[in-house]
Amino acid sequence: MFRKKIITAQAPHQALARTLGWPHLVALGVGAIVGTGILTLIGVGADRAGPAVLLSFVVAGAICACAALCYAEMATSIPASGSAYTYSYAVLGEVIAWVVGWSLILEYSLVVSTVAVGWSGYAVGFLKGLRIAVPAALANGPALGGVINLPAVLIIGVVAGLLMLGTRESARINTALVVLKITTLALFVFVALPHFDAANFQPFAPNGYGSTAGAGGAKYGMMGAAAIIFFAFYGFDAISAAAEEAKNPDRDLAIGIVGSMLACTVIYLVVAAVAIGALPVAQFAKSAEPLALILRSVGQGKVATIVAAAAAIALPTVLLAFLYGQSRIFLVMARDGFLPPALARVSARGTPARITALTAVLVAVVAGVMPLAEIAALANAGTLCAFVAVAACVLVRRRQAPDAPRPFRTPLAWLVAPAAILGCLYLFTSLSTTTQLSFFVWNGVGLAIYLLYARPRALIAR
Repeated sequence: MFRKKIITAQAPHQALARTLGWPHLVALGVGAIVGTGILTLIGVGADRAGPAVLLSFVVAGAICACAALCYAEMATSIPASGSAYTYSYAVLGEVIAWVVGWSLILEYSLVVSTVAVGWSGYAVGFLKGLRIAVPAALANGPALGGVINLPAVLIIGVVAGLLMLGTRESARINTALVVLKITTLALFVFVALPHFDAANFQPFAPNGYGSTAGAGGAKYGMMGAAAIIFFAFYGFDAISAAAEEAKNPDRDLAIGIVGSMLACTVIYLVVAAVAIGALPVAQFAKSAEPLALILRSVGQGKVATIVAAAAAIALPTVLLAFLYGQSRIFLVMARDGFLPPALARVSARGTPARITALTAVLVAVVAGVMPLAEIAALANAGTLCAFVAVAACVLVRRRQAPDAPRPFRTPLAWLVAPAAILGCLYLFTSLSTTTQLSFFVWNGVGLAIYLLYARPRALIAR
């Protein structure tokens, strides 16, 4: 159960084309990180922490920064697809790799679903501004009184089709949409800043600075919000999934991971501060499109329509990055024998079309029926597990293979990696009890599948 994988070159019918440079990877990271977290979940976080959500961004960002440095070391020293799953298989052993891979399936699938639901909120708001009404039954899942969130399902289908078209083509479109997204946030700051009122920051932490249980088992307070806001920062791990498609992985992966994290932290803090200053938290905390709502509330309806439209156009960059990452996780697990080997075959365009289509169907079902906050919280649990594993891999590999090539070395590794582990564990305790139990149930089912199906079929066993 603790046998380790040796990284080798892939067979031609399973090899991915190396088409991505560091600008593509930075754009992939920024596209993945800047999305639903700031465009939609800022409302959820503000509802739970009040103006102290600013500190929630700082705490979550600091923990993610430590994890990002660990990812940069592992991605450059083991430049293979599979992200945390592959690192765990090579360093910690098979059963731990399975748990991490199973958790990554949870993370990526639910992230795509969350973003699709967030995109749907902005798209419906934009269409409403054009006097086109989407029936509530087709704009909400059953939990919110509807039948199916049809816009969320449709956008997943569009992005999956783009990914199957080709990685280079997807990366070019992604870069253009990332530029549009950053321009949109800059427009929001420019228009909302004149309405800034420092009085909106009082009381600063109405629910305290810790994590306390509230209605429905949700955690409130600054740290309770940080456990949700954490969702807004990860995405850089999708870059590590592109290791086999990077032209120069030794250099490009580290630039992509660390560079995208630094840029996005600054963007988040500026946008969140301006949003809270422009409108009291209580007035936008429950909105599915908080930034557009803020603009309408300060008399900028036309700009709000532009922001909603740009969000509807640009949010799919997050879908693209995470659906890309999820398909690569599935691809590597299929290569390793944990999933049917036929799913590991790539198309003539060098993309794993079969696994991408299967992933799209799975996440579309989730996005069509589940509400936003529940999906985001459960996705965070899977991510926290992966981050802990990667930080542990850095420490274990420093002991096991101190002389192994490391094009990027985590600075102060014996401080940074433990900080990432402890921070992630604390954020996990800040998630709701229901989310924690759901995570353990998910992995309990996963371990049963591993023991009964995957372990005997593992390529390394044969």
